[in-house]
Amino acid sequence: MRQTILIIGGGLGGLAAGIRLSAKGHQVTMLEKRDKPGGKAYTYKTQGFTFDSGPTIVTAPFMFDELWRIAGRRREDYFTLEECQPYYRIFDAKGRFFEYSANEAELVRQIRELNPGDVAGYKRFMTSTKPIFEKGFVELAEQPFLHFTDMLKVAPALVRLKSYLSTYRYVSGFIKNDFLRRCFSFHPLFIGGNPFDASSIYAMVDYLEREWGVHHAVGGIGTIITAMAKLFTELGGSLQLNAEVAEILVEGRKVVGVRMADGQVRRADTVVANADVAYTYHKLIAPRHRKHFTDAKLRSKRYSMSLVVLYLGLDRRYDDGDLVQHNVILGKRYKGLLNDIFNRHHLSKDFSLYLHRPSHVDPKLAPKGGEALYVLSPVPNLRSHTDWSQAARPYRDAIVNFLEQHYMPGLSKHIVVEHMVDPRYYQDTLNNYLGAAFNMQPLLTQSAWFRPHNRSEEFANLYFVGGGTHPGAGLPGVLASAVIAEKLIGPA
Repeated sequence: MRQTILIIGGGLGGLAAGIRLSAKGHQVTMLEKRDKPGGKAYTYKTQGFTFDSGPTIVTAPFMFDELWRIAGRRREDYFTLEECQPYYRIFDAKGRFFEYSANEAELVRQIRELNPGDVAGYKRFMTSTKPIFEKGFVELAEQPFLHFTDMLKVAPALVRLKSYLSTYRYVSGFIKNDFLRRCFSFHPLFIGGNPFDASSIYAMVDYLEREWGVHHAVGGIGTIITAMAKLFTELGGSLQLNAEVAEILVEGRKVVGVRMADGQVRRADTVVANADVAYTYHKLIAPRHRKHFTDAKLRSKRYSMSLVVLYLGLDRRYDDGDLVQHNVILGKRYKGLLNDIFNRHHLSKDFSLYLHRPSHVDPKLAPKGGEALYVLSPVPNLRSHTDWSQAARPYRDAIVNFLEQHYMPGLSKHIVVEHMVDPRYYQDTLNNYLGAAFNMQPLLTQSAWFRPHNRSEEFANLYFVGGGTHPGAGLPGVLASAVIAEKLIGPA
């Protein structure tokens, strides 16, 4: 039966769900509070510079191809993906790097140089990631876990694959060199997890990257957002901007629509929330309607780290050093810093960085001779009670000074455009509970059935898409959540 569906939020999950549900014949309206869609993938443009604010890589391009295929179109006609060469460089505290790419012989050469004994272990590790990928991604990522029995059915396989181990501990069973252990276990950080706590199921990312590559969108991730919004409206969907939802309306055990910030009431058969799950329950649904996700239960969950991100427009380029398009710069401390961020909720003076140089390979993202930089540092979420009105500038200065001293000489003199976000942005603009940039942490006890369900535990016609529900954060997880929502809602 054709339904009237409201989608709250125009991020990647909302857009993917909107495309799928529109293609199935439903009447879909997307309500986005900002001036353009994107959510965490919002794009800033100023003075000839283009900055992606969120995701920077595509690791499962076939999922976009499928999205366009169900709409009867070709993805290639809307935006272009190119494989990154290399995927990224990972630097240790002394500036030495490990280059991660699809070149197996070069990878082995680097591993042998660091520790000859780890070559065989690396090969065993990569072999072990295939069955993890086949179970964790192919079989389970697009399946809803609505009942505890769903979890019981897969529990033996999860035990067999050692998903109870942390990613770092799992990798350590194959690789002995500490720097290499970090290189092959840091991936949970891309989805808000601590490698020392996140389930080893996320070792499948190593297989995913090696099998399908790491890609960038020509023109930036914003081109994907623009393409998805175009496809959604071509299929008959309605995208409404500057449309903030203030409340989800409830009658009995069903949601019946939303009340907008301007007081307008919009009624619907079904509501799909692309907003943060904890925020949705905590702020958009009155406590009297919630039996499962009470405020106390929401507080009891373990949330991801937040982020500080600097967007810097430069009047020069830094192509003559070791930096490539994607760079991970690890600080002197690793486990201790992560413990400060995730467990102690303490803002440390030291940091690790992800440095993205999109204009390195896509010069149109910056004026001629200039460069657009995206510099990300994981920090504690707002449980740290850090006063960012006081901490932001010193933290920014420390990052710029570090890069200037070690990687980008004279950096501060060449900054002509600058924008910075901190945990306040994730809480106040993106509506993430506690400013947690990736929602709840990807722990085994907060995954699959234990993660907020794709169909609400509270209401039969409220659904969730995005990183806060199953299967989790990251582009593949977000796109998979839209597949699940489509399956559960069904065709018109």
